[in-house]
Amino acid sequence: MTAVATPLSWHERAQQLSLQGQAFINGQYVPAQSGATFSNHSPIDGRLLNEVAACDAADIDLAVKAARTAFEDGCWAKLPPMKRKRIMFKFAELIEQHTEELALLETLDMGKPIRDSSSIDVPASVRCLRWYAEAIDKVYDEVAPTPHNVIATITREPLGVCGLVVPWNFPLLMAMWKIAPALATGNSIVLKPAEQSSLTAIRLGALAAEAGIPDGVFNVVPGFGEQAGKALGLHMDVDGVFFTGSTAVGKLFMQYAGQSNLKKLGLECGGKTGHIILADCQRLDVAAQAAGFGIFFNQGEMCTAGSRLIVDAAVKDEVLERLKVFSTLMQPGDPLDPNTRLGAMVNPEHTRQVMNYIDLGKQEAELFMGGTQRQAVAGGCYIEPTVFHQVPYQARIAQEEIFGPVLSVITVNGVDEAIKVANSTIYGLGAGVWSDNVNTLFKATKGLRAGVVYANCYDADDITVPFGGYKQSGIGRDKSLHALEKYTELKTTWLQLAL
Repeated sequence: MTAVATPLSWHERAQQLSLQGQAFINGQYVPAQSGATFSNHSPIDGRLLNEVAACDAADIDLAVKAARTAFEDGCWAKLPPMKRKRIMFKFAELIEQHTEELALLETLDMGKPIRDSSSIDVPASVRCLRWYAEAIDKVYDEVAPTPHNVIATITREPLGVCGLVVPWNFPLLMAMWKIAPALATGNSIVLKPAEQSSLTAIRLGALAAEAGIPDGVFNVVPGFGEQAGKALGLHMDVDGVFFTGSTAVGKLFMQYAGQSNLKKLGLECGGKTGHIILADCQRLDVAAQAAGFGIFFNQGEMCTAGSRLIVDAAVKDEVLERLKVFSTLMQPGDPLDPNTRLGAMVNPEHTRQVMNYIDLGKQEAELFMGGTQRQAVAGGCYIEPTVFHQVPYQARIAQEEIFGPVLSVITVNGVDEAIKVANSTIYGLGAGVWSDNVNTLFKATKGLRAGVVYANCYDADDITVPFGGYKQSGIGRDKSLHALEKYTELKTTWLQLAL
């Protein structure tokens, strides 16, 4: 009788991975021109994963030249829409075929649970790519209502060379939110991944080439923000930079654009979401679970993390108790264990930053639960779910983006005060509200100054709707057909007829 092979554990599969660390420029993997590298350690246990090319201005220039050459010769930009669409579908198919590998790279690199990277991040990236590929031959240009002897057309043309600078919290998915519309509209790209999580972006280079994307159209240049990112922002031959990350760095890219060629910008920056639960919410169990998931999912390393729970005084105690029960399901564990729901922080430096905020919170408010580091895996970076209550809405922990599993509970009385507190921040990316009164919900959703508002739900998501923020949360939108506006120029053409 033939023995049935036991499925390999994620740890065993991880040991079989071959990790690429070089830049991908003009269709091939190359080292940084300086030869410099940096050590890439996993936050799971501190192990050395590989050495990654530490690219700088010279490498950015090489990649931009390759991208410009490819754009000017039209090998992608002028490809018939159906052919471009076919290649993008092939690219998506290859990513899907490599789901396990890409999920492992994501988890090893930045510490998120393998259950999330394999079931959320990679599938969502595939869907994003397919959705924009499908849009290629579905989005029409316009003809203006002019006099009978004039034809005026409004057409969308690709921007040219696009710099894509993406964060470490969702390395593959946030990259795809920019890669897919940029490619769909015919641009060449230079992708600069976060130095904390470069592996999936680097791997995409080979998959893009295998799919048939021409050399020079898809380039990946890893490195530090101060060198590679800044060089991309200042480059005179980059037509647009599209960034996701902190507000502070977003402001730097605005400066770089002004100091260089006034390149087009798209900025998706920080957030400090106000998540409101009002007294007339009857489903407090569902609301409390959503509040817990909203701050503890992805270790709280989310720009839309519901980091400010704004609760009506009448239901505050009940919500806190339900939140405490839910938190037992979100304790730090080995990210390569498929049962783990709260993984590792991205690196020791960020772990220290989050713990500094927890220490500050102990001075500003009352600690309700959590507040300590855990050694879920020896040598790793783990923080348990942490909740503060009796938090003044002006407190630093209630105003500054912590980017960790740290919740500030703020007590209010009624919807008007809740809206006021929710809007009392420099950010405006996300907001949420729970109520069983449709009039109250409508008032709140209209009053909240945020780009995405969740009503009786939280962190709902679909590629068909735009994502972005008000105020210092950024400029422009990712996702949906609205994202195409960032990667195209509108051209008006007047044709005078001899009638």
